Amino acid sequence: MRSKDVVAQTDQAPGPEPVILVSGLPRSGTSMIMQMLKAGGLEVLSDGQRGADDDNPKGYYELDAVKATKDDPSWLDRAPGKAVKMISQLLYDLPERTSCKVIFLRREMGEILASQRKMLERRNGSGSDTDDAGIARIFGTHLKDVLAWADRRDGLELLEVWHGDVLRDAGKVAGEIERFLERELNVEAMASVVDRGLHRNLAGAVTAEDYMDADEEEAVAKRLRDLGYL
Repeated sequence: MRSKDVVAQTDQAPGPEPVILVSGLPRSGTSMIMQMLKAGGLEVLSDGQRGADDDNPKGYYELDAVKATKDDPSWLDRAPGKAVKMISQLLYDLPERTSCKVIFLRREMGEILASQRKMLERRNGSGSDTDDAGIARIFGTHLKDVLAWADRRDGLELLEVWHGDVLRDAGKVAGEIERFLERELNVEAMASVVDRGLHRNLAGAVTAEDYMDADEEEAVAKRLRDLGYL
């Protein structure tokens, strides 16, 4: 393995910088990390089509073209070295051999569902017609699947970041992100943009089981569409 790595380094010219992807389930803290990266000095790719609102007072930092990656991944051409937000469901759509570093947000499932529920109520006046236990099971299985996929994926490095850790010690997490990205960032500025007062959905965990059928897959896709992420 070591000799193979040496040959590769000798015979191949350095490739482009990896794309920096901020990923996770909707409402897991991806927008917060995008804010931190921008404050730290990284260029972020976003289009402002989804403006700040009560659910994300500091903005969503989304690039709408990311939703169509499976059919048109051309946005990746301008993304090396830049930070882009991409929900975990869309990671599978990345073209093969895409070089990327993924900051993957984790959060207690109960908190995610409470935040999603409030967002759905603001969007359409009612919550989801799928029970939280069912959605938790679906999301839990999805997380295991996508993290296992990422571990096998060539050209992809992944750092898991827990939402609660950011709130407890943003400076420490900012330093971990800096080391992972191998970029010189303004760690103090990154930590300073974390507003603990905006993170109010601190519910208890909801159990996530290990099975999912086609109907449940469609249920989670519907949830993501309702939230505006697909």
